[in-house]
Formats: sequence, C-alpha cells, structure tokens
Amino acid sequence: MISSRTRLTLLIGLALLVLSPLVIAQQPTAVIAARASLAAWSDPLEALGTLRADESVTLSATVTETIAELTFEGGERVEAGELLVRLADDEQRADLRVAQALRDERRNAVSRLAQLQSRNLAPRADVEDARARLRQAEAEIQALEARLADTRIQAPFGGIVGFRNVSVGTLVTPGTELVTLDRLEVMKLDFTLPERALAQIAPGLTLTATSAALPDTPFRGEVASIGTRIDPISRSIRVRAELANPALALRPGMLMQVRLESAPREALVIPEAALMPQGQRQFVLTLQSDGEAYRVEEREVRIGARREGEVEILEGLAEDDLVVAHGTERVRDGQPTRLLGILDGDTTVPQLLRRSRDAAEVNG
Repeated sequence: MISSRTRLTLLIGLALLVLSPLVIAQQPTAVIAARASLAAWSDPLEALGTLRADESVTLSATVTETIAELTFEGGERVEAGELLVRLADDEQRADLRVAQALRDERRNAVSRLAQLQSRNLAPRADVEDARARLRQAEAEIQALEARLADTRIQAPFGGIVGFRNVSVGTLVTPGTELVTLDRLEVMKLDFTLPERALAQIAPGLTLTATSAALPDTPFRGEVASIGTRIDPISRSIRVRAELANPALALRPGMLMQVRLESAPREALVIPEAALMPQGQRQFVLTLQSDGEAYRVEEREVRIGARREGEVEILEGLAEDDLVVAHGTERVRDGQPTRLLGILDGDTTVPQLLRRSRDAAEVNG
C-alpha cells in the first residue's frame, strides 16, 4: 500500500513536470528596439555631368597683321582689360596722327569763321559747312581708333590663360585663334535627368559631385537653371548647376558623378530591419510599456522612400515610438518581452548583445 504522504509527493512531482515547460515558455523573449525619430530626408537623383568654365572664350584676330608683342606665357592669371597680344600698328597710328592734324585744322577754321560771323563778316552757311567738315574729321578719327583697337587683344574678364601657340612675328588673319581664357573660380556643371524627375528639381536644389580624378573630394553646389525643353528622343531635360572651385582643382571638360538631394524634408525614420512585409502591406512590432516589462503590439504602417538601412514612415507611427529592430522573428503580437537595449547612432546590435551577455555573467 502507498501511503498518503507518498501519494502526495508523487502528485506534486508530476505537476511540476507538466508545468515546468509552460513556465519556461512564458519567460519574456529579449529583443532590441529602435525609436521612430525625425531626421532630414531627401529623394536622391543621380546623373553624369560635364564641367564648363564659368566664363570661357577663345580670343582671335579680327585683322590681317603680324604679332608685335605677347605679354603672357600660358597658364597664368590675368585681370580684366590686361593686354595679351599687340599686333603691328604703325600704319594705323600714322593714319590716326594725320586725321588728328586735320581735325585740329578744321576746328581752327570753325573758330575763325564763327568769330567773323559774329561780326557779320562771314555768312552763316560757311560756318555750318566748316562745322560739318569738323564732324567728318572727328568721325574718321573714331574709325581709325577702332581699327587701332583691333590690333590690341585684351582680356575681357579675369581668368587663366591657356597655352601660347603663337610667336612674335607670326602673321595672323581674321579668325586666327590666339589664346584661350577661362574663369575657373566657379564651374558650371551640365547634366541631364529623366523627364519624370522634372517635378523634383528646382533652382537652388543642393547637390554633391565627385570626379574620378578626385574621388575623395566631394564638391557641393546648387542647381542654377533648368532647361526649357524636353529632348523628344531621350525624354530627358538638361540641368545646369554651379560649383565653387576656390582651389582651381576642377577643370573644364571633367566628367562628374552628380547626386541631387531632391524634395528635402523632415521625415519619421525607423531601421529598415524593423519592417515585416505581408504581401503588399507592411507591419512593425511596437513595444508598449507594461509596468516594468513591455508587451508587443503589431501595427500596420505606410512607408515612403528607403535609403541604406532606413525607411521613411508616412503613417502608423509617431515620434519616439519603440519598434522591434532585432528579434522580430521570435516575438508575436500580444507577447511580453524583455528589452535588451535601444539602437541609436552610437550603438550597434553587437554592442548591445555583448553588454547583455556581460551583465548576465556578472549577475549569474
């Protein structure tokens, strides 16, 4: 016969064997969370562009003459109005001196006739004829001065001159290229974007450009203007931006990789790992405070754009909401959970796991 005490002991042991898995199963599952936070956001657009100088010109001769003087060697900076090339101008100067002497003669004649006419000793018609001849001489002087100016090639703006490919004594004709001049402190960057991006761009939009020649140096600029026409073949639109180039590292003709930050805004952002797609719908697991612990609540959200490791939330969450970022596959809606830590810009998942393990060993 089994005594009552023995029977009671067996029943208690059996109950413990049955209830132990249930107790273990109800232990809260540990997760790592992240806060829904507001962050600067934009929709990136990428393109390839070509650099142009802010101002660029090829100076050439407008007359047939020989080069008398060159004041540059190539590659140096010149100021606006600085003389670069002087063509032989002896003949033009001689013609100008003759015209100036004739002007002086006719000016004296006008003065004498005007004095005589004031004393009624000369007819008014003679005075008017003399003044007309004086104006003719002055006009001829202006024409000669203009032809003399054609022999002096000056910088129309400050910039960097190109290589010197001509020499003193070279005979040049109209159209002969003498020197190039570029203003490089500001560069123009031309690129194209698909037609569908037209609504996303506007003057003043910021961008970043990089070059294969300077891969570690990003250049920042702004969209200056947008083309007025869509290319009917490529269905693209031309865009021009301006980049500051104080160190003159950029040169015309360079290929640039362009990244525009379109539609800048402040967005609600969570880690992309927190999303749980179900068909066309997206869900997250939020953590609701339940005393000293947390309870999982599944919530549907509407997402916007994505970028590396992050997603924009349009509906379904509020700022500072806690969402499960690591461990979503181990918890379900309504289940209690234990929070190991909260991700932020200075903390990673491995760090939080390591801290939790170290704390468990200390408390062990």
